[in-house]
Amino acid sequence: MTHVVAEIRYRAPAEEVAAVRPEHRRHLQDQHARGLLVLSGPWADGTGACLVYRVEEEGTPAQERVRALLETDPFRREGLVDVVSVRAWTVVVGA
Repeated sequence: MTHVVAEIRYRAPAEEVAAVRPEHRRHLQDQHARGLLVLSGPWADGTGACLVYRVEEEGTPAQERVRALLETDPFRREGLVDVVSVRAWTVVVGA
């Protein structure tokens, strides 16, 4: 299993983001229930969020799999966020 950390940045006004947030959170809860999403939450400054995934390579690099998962997010579908980074993460403590 590979851990992958993704950072997203809001690009839309807060009220547009808030309108889609319930659907976005249901989407993330589904990914969590499927064992893909480990942790997620917004930055304290309200500029975006961090998402931590745990995925298997399965012939496709982990970062590509996570990028594909991010594209299914309602925030992305509605053009409300940009994906800032998607990086494989070597967990040393707490794995």
